[in-house]
Amino acid sequence: MWLSSIAACGRPLATAALVAALTAGAASAARSQEVVALVNGMPITELDIAQRMKLEQLGTQKPPDRQAALNMLIDEMLEIREAKQYSIDVPDADVEQAYANVADHMGLDTKKLTEILVHAGSSEAALKNRLRAQLAWNALIRGRFKASLEIPDSDVEAELQLHPADEKKDVGYEYTMRPIILIVPTGSPPSAYEARKRDADALRARFENCAAGIPFARALSEVAVRDQVVKFSADLPDQSRAILDGTEVGHLTPPETTAEGVQMFAVCGKRQTKNDTPGKKQVRDEIFEKKFSAKAKSYLQQLRREAMIEYK
Repeated sequence: MWLSSIAACGRPLATAALVAALTAGAASAARSQEVVALVNGMPITELDIAQRMKLEQLGTQKPPDRQAALNMLIDEMLEIREAKQYSIDVPDADVEQAYANVADHMGLDTKKLTEILVHAGSSEAALKNRLRAQLAWNALIRGRFKASLEIPDSDVEAELQLHPADEKKDVGYEYTMRPIILIVPTGSPPSAYEARKRDADALRARFENCAAGIPFARALSEVAVRDQVVKFSADLPDQSRAILDGTEVGHLTPPETTAEGVQMFAVCGKRQTKNDTPGKKQVRDEIFEKKFSAKAKSYLQQLRREAMIEYK
């Protein structure tokens, strides 16, 4: 009886606590949907800002300024809207690929990336919205200002005279290669990859030229030899160039793990070219980036002046 009495006395307290918790939750949800600004009639909410701040914090390891996060969102809405004015509408497939590229750069799959974003207080949608804006804006600037963004060879040569390049970057090469993949089924344990790496090392030891080595590799079990590919050193990152430069013609590059298994490249040809060298491409890219950034900044400032931005 006394236990029932205590329970009866505690029920109003428990009910009151539950009501308070539900009320607080409702208030928090309402605040998250509170409109902070309208950009040409399109709303930006407290939730949008909060998720963007968490997203930026993940990348910079320090909390961004709230106003800076709001400005980013405003800019992106203007960029997407302007791109649509020129019939540039980024397909969802391109956004998904960009999202997958971010995950791959971090050494993750997309599911794990989404988990990290949610755990940090952001969301998959927040990052995808940012990626969509970047893709749309880049396409718009490159399309509208293509002529003015072209870099004359004379500008590149003049810059090279001011800053002499690394001797290795002054030489360009054309590489002819055949990708060779030792297939590992999806979901296999790490031991399976280690075993295939040993197989790859054994193949490298026997591979002395492409004429005999390619047919030999093709005859092996669970090995795929892809079609020939041609790459220029100017289009490759420094690490890839170093690997190819260190691999003699007729031999295989060191094995690396990929989604398909363990991959190597048979270097079947390497010739010096007078086209863009790595040094020239680096200078050209730097000049382009400066031009692109200046044009994009000026364009965005114009859009802000013309936009109807209302702060709540």
